Amino acid sequence: MANILVVDDELGIRDLLFEILNDEGHSVDLAENAAQARALRNAQRPDLILLDIWMPDTDGVTLLKEWSSAGLLNMPVIMMSGHATIDTAVEATRIGAMAFLEKPITLQKLLKAVELGLNKTPAKPAPMRMPLPGPQEPSGAVVAPHVVAVEPLLPVGPQGVQSFELDAPLREARDGFEKAYFEFHLAKEGGSMTRVAEKTGLERTHLYRKLKQLGVDLSRGKRNGH
Repeated sequence: MANILVVDDELGIRDLLFEILNDEGHSVDLAENAAQARALRNAQRPDLILLDIWMPDTDGVTLLKEWSSAGLLNMPVIMMSGHATIDTAVEATRIGAMAFLEKPITLQKLLKAVELGLNKTPAKPAPMRMPLPGPQEPSGAVVAPHVVAVEPLLPVGPQGVQSFELDAPLREARDGFEKAYFEFHLAKEGGSMTRVAEKTGLERTHLYRKLKQLGVDLSRGKRNGH
């Protein structure tokens, strides 16, 4: 798969994009400012860069210009922002960015943009695609850097059936059921977050947050699913 560099000063955005892209099988490097982005771009030679526009030291458009002027814009760059104007987005695509993603970034738009970027010949600016208004998701979720728990953590009753403490308060009993439910589907789907999200009818970003909230063990990586 691809080597992707994510440049964003928000920890929650970096962690969320890492989780999604890593779960898709990509190698992901993270930079929180332009200085780190320059170093990682030179060291890792990424196949694609996700670049935030508003950063405290050097903004993304300035960094994009710098790479373009130095002849270093030899990979697709997707700009990201929650506050950019159309003029800013137009300028970025004129310089060489292939697309623009508005925050909060939905799972479908992110994966589609990455797929198009990785299949696109670099150094040819693409027509700008501004996102249409629609339902938005919170973007500040922080999730653990390795996903998949396939062993049930709740007590197991006869014939392998999950048992629950019915004397517990309703919220605790409900959380126990949901935890077992998601662990069951993680095991059944071989640890694939994409398939579990489809099976349970949740957006994958919501699924990540739900698993973290329920205390599902997300530290085992993908060794059981791949």
